[in-house]
Amino acid sequence: MPPTTGEPAGELGDPQAPDRILTVPNLLSVLRLLGVPLFLWLLLGPHADGWALVVLMVSGFSDWADGKLARLLNQTSKLGVLLDPAADRLYILATLVAFVARDIIPLWLAVVIVGRDLLLGLTLPVLRRHGYGPPPVHNLGKAATLALLYAFPLLLLANGHGTMSDIARPIGWAFTIWGTALYLWAGVLYVVHVVRLVRADIAESAAGAARP
Repeated sequence: MPPTTGEPAGELGDPQAPDRILTVPNLLSVLRLLGVPLFLWLLLGPHADGWALVVLMVSGFSDWADGKLARLLNQTSKLGVLLDPAADRLYILATLVAFVARDIIPLWLAVVIVGRDLLLGLTLPVLRRHGYGPPPVHNLGKAATLALLYAFPLLLLANGHGTMSDIARPIGWAFTIWGTALYLWAGVLYVVHVVRLVRADIAESAAGAARP
């Protein structure tokens, strides 16, 4: 049973969101997802970094557009709430795999970022057991994801030679460090919040069982 803790409705999951599937924002999110394998192939196959950057830029624009359109057209949906962060995480994962394979970033950095998502994924069954759905994206998590999505094109540009690469390198790594730190901090806050909710639920269930 979800605990009565004064939390605003929809803080974990959004039961108010409609069950619509065929919406313009959802279509944009699906197109973003279809771009992930193309993006990865461009980086690992022909090393067509310029085209990979184009795909990443189009993905970033569609990410902004689907959120904007969802509000303007009143087309928010439960599917959209899941698709949007899923696309972001798949682009991040694809980029990390390609960058490690091409020695653009060290393996430990990719392990830290992916490990954080795996840890949070383990909390989903716990939330379901206590009556909660997947959580909405936290503002700190959004800022972290945005920083990483800014960092990746800059790191890709920094992998080349010349003045542009020299300029992009420190900026790209600054965004990488900042984004990774925010990503981890958002994960810590999320885990703490889940633990607090679970404890409150257990305490309420115990109190209910003790009542005559």
